[in-house]
Amino acid sequence: MRVLGLETSCDETGVAVYDTDSGLLAHALHSQVAMHARYGGVVPELASRDHVRRVVPLLKQVLADARSVPADIDAVAYTGGPGLVGALLVGATLARGLAAGWGVPALGVHHMEGHLLAPMLEDVAPGFPFVALLVSGGHTQLVRVDSIGAYRLLGESVDDAAGEAFDKVAKMLGLPYPGGPQVAALAADGDPQRFTFPRPMVNRPGLDFSFSGLKTHTLVTLRECAGDEELSQRDKADIARAFEEAVVDTLVIKCRRALEQEGLSTLVMAGGVSANRRLRARLADSLSAREAQVFYPAPAFCTDNGAMIAYAGACRLAAGEVDGPDARVRPRWPMDELTAIAAPAGAAAP
Repeated sequence: MRVLGLETSCDETGVAVYDTDSGLLAHALHSQVAMHARYGGVVPELASRDHVRRVVPLLKQVLADARSVPADIDAVAYTGGPGLVGALLVGATLARGLAAGWGVPALGVHHMEGHLLAPMLEDVAPGFPFVALLVSGGHTQLVRVDSIGAYRLLGESVDDAAGEAFDKVAKMLGLPYPGGPQVAALAADGDPQRFTFPRPMVNRPGLDFSFSGLKTHTLVTLRECAGDEELSQRDKADIARAFEEAVVDTLVIKCRRALEQEGLSTLVMAGGVSANRRLRARLADSLSAREAQVFYPAPAFCTDNGAMIAYAGACRLAAGEVDGPDARVRPRWPMDELTAIAAPAGAAAP
């Protein structure tokens, strides 16, 4: 089965073609970061309009790169939610139109399931069951994964997600959008010994996260350092390092606790924050001592992308799922509403 995947949930337009026999054939991505940077965050209306402009040229490019024509496509998968409703509608409308014109099925895919399954695109993929840490945009979740669609939420952020906290701290430090990579780059020059920030909720039972208090602690530290003067670059770097260390330690502690609780030895980390180098290194060190493994998507597939949607769609389409006549996009869509399925025969899954 050859599946066209479309991702338009927020500020990246992604298109890909995935074949269950041959794997990923082609993918392309357009990021709207430069457009939104001047506003300090994503402007939903601008995001939707840019998806309209970009998605068809990307579609043509990907079909050419995959050496495919419409007659080769067996189904169209698109991000059905969660996400910005206007942005979701761009991908959904195009996907359903193409599917109707080509005489093939269409299917709306859960955005976070796409992230969760993105490591399956790698040559060495994790085997079920495993614990997944999903750190994407407004989501920070720990999920037990027994098979595709068989998910049990173990813990999640009760306020700011990790990615949101990075973005807000970046604004405090006067850094441009998007904040995560900017804070990480600044932190690389910081002194890890100067400040010690709290590791929120690690001294209480459970696997939930909270980063709002850490954000407030960062703001207080900034004001104390600045006083009546402008904050120095050294102060900014040291504060960024302390903040990043606190977030990384918190995520690592909770991941280790989740694996111990579930009696598992495999962790999957996916989403934009999973590209953070310090987090990857700390997890590798922490889990190797416990004879556990951690799997990540390739860097190109950490952020939103069409490949993960094409793969997740291929899995569900092969299991017989298709859009009904009343299909709609879902800006909010709990993962526990998804049904469990088996991976398609021949797909790059364990």
